[in-house]
Amino acid sequence: MIREDSFTLHRPGGLTIRGETFAEDERAKRTVVICHGFKGFAHWGFFPHLARAVASAGMRAITFDFSGSGIGDDRESFVDPDAFAKNTFTQELADLDAVIREARRREWITQPYGLLGHSRGGGVAILHAAANEDVKALATWAAISYVARWTPSDVITWRERGFVDILNARTGLVMKLGTSLLDDVETHAGSTLDIAASASTIRAPWLILHGDQDETVPRTEADRLHELSRGSSTLRIIPGNHGFGAKHPFEEVPESLETAIRVTLEFFEQHLD
Repeated sequence: MIREDSFTLHRPGGLTIRGETFAEDERAKRTVVICHGFKGFAHWGFFPHLARAVASAGMRAITFDFSGSGIGDDRESFVDPDAFAKNTFTQELADLDAVIREARRREWITQPYGLLGHSRGGGVAILHAAANEDVKALATWAAISYVARWTPSDVITWRERGFVDILNARTGLVMKLGTSLLDDVETHAGSTLDIAASASTIRAPWLILHGDQDETVPRTEADRLHELSRGSSTLRIIPGNHGFGAKHPFEEVPESLETAIRVTLEFFEQHLD
């Protein structure tokens, strides 16, 4: 039986990280930390199913909402638009560090760990793995390969208005994204947020998994990451879109997602021994 334990971390600025661990055996020593992407959250679509699959394979899974996700106590609703508006890559990296520290304190992580990130969370995972030798195995699903994902004209309009509107296609909610993210990328894209440079330094085994019909992050970004990795990565292109066929609320396991999970579990079982 899989046991779920929740945790809450208070972050600077009155922000909150909410998460949980999944494990069949409390003594499980192999741990995989899972990072959601932009506009995502730990209870979206496939993430709980993925976490339980990791736990069923004899490992511990840790999932969490980034503090700038805007998700509230119910772990489902966007109730903090100000947090979303001010979120940055640098803040998400700090959030991930905080989760790792807490996991060590609670002995959920007692040895080198696995890391899995989806979409923007994949980019964060790459940056973290490059800076932390304790990441023993890295898996990225539909990961971005660069952080500056807007045109020069977009930037001009963004600066003039002070925000850009972000549509949540699932809910129809329009959320404002302030210039904090833009400032963060312009300041650090060539240093601490340089995903390409980070990809070239990763020596841990790395699974790069991407859907051949991804409508959000082109598969060419997976090809680029694989090329940059200099032999440390395995590239798997599978049938599927950005979410590997999954929807929210999650009602069934699409074949694409089933393949993604199987390939990923085989990878972690091989490299998290």
